[in-house]
Amino acid sequence: MNAKNVENLFPIFDGHNDTLLRLDSSERGEGRSFFVESKKGHIDLPRARRGGFGGGFFAIFAPDLSQANLMKENLIITETGYEVRPFPAVDPGFAQDWTISMAARLFRLEAESQGQVKVVRSVDELVRCLQEGILAIILHFEGAEAIDEDLDALEVFYQAGLRSLGIVWSRPNIFGHGVPFKFPHSPDTGPGLTAAGRELVRACNRLGIMLDLSHINEQGFWDVAHLSEAPLVATHSAVHTLCPSTRNLTDCQLDAIKASEGMVGLNFEVANLREDAHDDPDTPLAVMVRHIDYLVEHLGIDGVGFGSDFDGGITVAQELGDVAGLPRLITALREHGYDDESLRKLTHENWVRVLRRTWR
Repeated sequence: MNAKNVENLFPIFDGHNDTLLRLDSSERGEGRSFFVESKKGHIDLPRARRGGFGGGFFAIFAPDLSQANLMKENLIITETGYEVRPFPAVDPGFAQDWTISMAARLFRLEAESQGQVKVVRSVDELVRCLQEGILAIILHFEGAEAIDEDLDALEVFYQAGLRSLGIVWSRPNIFGHGVPFKFPHSPDTGPGLTAAGRELVRACNRLGIMLDLSHINEQGFWDVAHLSEAPLVATHSAVHTLCPSTRNLTDCQLDAIKASEGMVGLNFEVANLREDAHDDPDTPLAVMVRHIDYLVEHLGIDGVGFGSDFDGGITVAQELGDVAGLPRLITALREHGYDDESLRKLTHENWVRVLRRTWR
């Protein structure tokens, strides 16, 4: 199946990428244009078109610029796996300034696209973009550091277009505790939501902002599950039973997501997919298919999608490569037995369903 056919039949909507950060020209980014094909990173518009990529959740993440190489510096290899020393909290003032700057970059990108790209704020807008071949972007914050305890900034960011929020990344903030990176280990790594975090959940439910549980620790997950009236969603995670990383979801968590009629977007990072957690690009697509099978078995075909984590500093399977390689994943799923109806759900319809139940 060629990319054109994949795009026509199954526009692929993705649960998570960090492409905005890579377009930045600072030491954290690559300074590349979204509109010019590059060999750097995973997503730009020309490669997206070839891969049948209809859009996705584009994350804004506030990095600690003073500790740009913290992941490498704090990585500890153990006899059985690895762990990364905990990340410190980020200054909220810096995070808010950074987030505003990155959001402005996104809106300028939308304007520069001359109608090829749209920041969507409703399900109807999303569906129209998928039907008409306009690349749809959902504004997502990966970590709520830019939001104050009184939640004034949340109201403003919502009016600007924020429709998806990860309460934490893998570090603490005033709302809760992110899960540290460790293998093998349970995601049960510490306390859950703070009082402010519980108020944040209620406010997001009221406004219709989707909550992303991908980087939260297990107690925080259960706190959200008990509070939230919306479907539970992990935009870019995988299966803990198959790869016991702290970043992955246990069977009990999957059961709660199914009970809420939520969904999981499969993370493409090979270290979160392989049983040995090795960061090896020579990982067959069959490993990804195995996780999708497991998720479908536990959540049903309506509860699974893609959540690539493209441009997130990750290693993806060499056979996939980047966004232009998505048709190869679709082919692997088809050859494994997924029919057209199932592929439409996996590629975009399940995201539309969950957002229709979540957004106001």
